[in-house]
Amino acid sequence: MTTLANSPLSRTLLAAGLAIAGTLASFAATTTPADAAATRYSAKLTAAVEAPARKVVNGVLWNCAGDACSGPVDGARAISTCVKVVKAFGQVSSFAGPKGELSAEDLQRCNAAA
Repeated sequence: MTTLANSPLSRTLLAAGLAIAGTLASFAATTTPADAAATRYSAKLTAAVEAPARKVVNGVLWNCAGDACSGPVDGARAISTCVKVVKAFGQVSSFAGPKGELSAEDLQRCNAAA
């Protein structure tokens, strides 16, 4: 006589339970809100904009007010996005993204390229 632990039904139920647990775990991981700083760039302009400004930069909407600008990460390298932000809003004194702030050397290259 077969025990319940070795029956085909218990193996099927175990596999189904594991599948459900895996699905719930992956769903929870994809629906957890990401840290906002990890999905945005921020820039500090050397000269403040006169009025709040909104422009599409590299395919995403950037907002600037005063000397502070921010926009979502667009998939490009930070230095490339920085150059496009400088072209749209003016030179920057700092530029940061998910991987941290650009170095002084990269900021100089960013401002010079635009």
